Amino acid sequence: MTDITSAIKNTISISLFNRGLAGKVFDEVKKTGAKVVMKNNAPECVLLSPDEYIKLMDEVNDARLLAAASERMQNFSHQTLIDGEDVYRKLNISAEDLKDFDKADIE
Repeated sequence: MTDITSAIKNTISISLFNRGLAGKVFDEVKKTGAKVVMKNNAPECVLLSPDEYIKLMDEVNDARLLAAASERMQNFSHQTLIDGEDVYRKLNISAEDLKDFDKADIE
């Protein structure tokens, strides 16, 4: 029963926008979270606060990075490792080039 109640509370009709009540709808989204907008008895879109959207996108990006890392680890082999000093030599990077590397310049 809780799922039905939650679904009803989180669903709004698009007619509220047509009646000029968008501000009220947006306030409710900020207070109670995402809302599903219904049009002709079918879901049309989902309204989220910017903070909720950013959080959701961060989770999606984290999941993508985890999937990429997991895939790379499946193909990992110690025999393919390259020593850092060899990489520095091949790229002509010296210890002097790296001395201030831990300091970030933010513009």
